[in-house]
Formats: sequence, C-alpha cells, structure tokens
Amino acid sequence: MILASKSKVRKKILETYKIECTVEHSNIDEDSVKESLLKEKATPTIIAKNLAELKANKVSQKFFNKIVLGADSVIDLNGEIISKPDNRIQALQILKKLNGKTHQLISCVCISKGGSMIWNHTDKASLTMKNMSNNELEIYLKKISDEDLYAYNVYQIEGEGRSLFSKIEGDENTIMGLPVKEIQKYLKT
Repeated sequence: MILASKSKVRKKILETYKIECTVEHSNIDEDSVKESLLKEKATPTIIAKNLAELKANKVSQKFFNKIVLGADSVIDLNGEIISKPDNRIQALQILKKLNGKTHQLISCVCISKGGSMIWNHTDKASLTMKNMSNNELEIYLKKISDEDLYAYNVYQIEGEGRSLFSKIEGDENTIMGLPVKEIQKYLKT
C-alpha cells in the first residue's frame, strides 16, 4: 500500500498496526481546494473527504495497480473550518478561538486504485478545550517546535496538546488523523 501523505504521524500509526506502506506525496494545493469548496458552501466533512480522495486518486494514477491511502483531517468549530497556522501569531489566534469551546475533529480516509476511489470512511472526535489565559496559551506554544506546529495544526494530542483539553471523546488515532481500525477492517475483507 502507498500512503499519499506527508504526515509522519499517519505513517507511524500504520506501522504500529503492522500495515506496511511506502510514502508518496500527492503535492496537491490543499488551500486552493479548500477555498473552492468553501465558496460552494461545502461542509467540513465534505472538504475533508474531497481532500483525502483527491490525494489518493492523484497518487493512484501514477501507481495504477497499487492501493493508495489518502487522508485528511479538519477542525470544525461550529461549521467554521480552522486551518493549520502559517506562523506563531496565527497559532495563538487559533488557540484563542478554540479556547473554552468544543470542536469536532473530522478525519477522512480514502483508498484508491487505478485512479479512482474504491473505499472511504469518515470518523469524528469531539474535543473541549480548557478555558485558558493568554499567558497559558503562550507558554504552551513555546513548548511546541515549529515543525510540529505547522505540520499537525495547533495541538498534538499524542504530546503536549493533551494538556489543553478538559474533555476528549473519540478515537485517539482519529484525532491524530487516521482512523486506522476501519482501515484494518477494510483491508481484511
């Protein structure tokens, strides 16, 4: 199987569950796709699914006889998509926006073969962020490396990010971007 993702976390999840894969980047322009879908009033779930499918299909066209896994996750705050920050100022703004609120993390996965999707699955988790002071948010951000901050959105549930939340409902792998148990079920069929 080929993983159409730059995410080191997704690859690590697959390895932990003994699913062998190689990595091939799709190099799609996610921001322009999101922007176009938002203009069409697409829901956060539709956006995540379309991005996952686009990634899988694009790589699948190059590796026609292989199965290709594409994945995408979005943060949905009451219908508003919260995107990855471009800098630390944006990261702080995002944390302030999520502060004290509950949001949904939507993870979609698609498997493609021969350039077309043959399976997909969407899973959601609900996360309630603690009500934190600006100083506490700034201290949190100082603990996060630039690489992690820009690659995995503003929190890493598997690391320092867990401390931001008062309540987490849902599968941890879904929150990290890959509902792997459903992928395992599909691969066994």
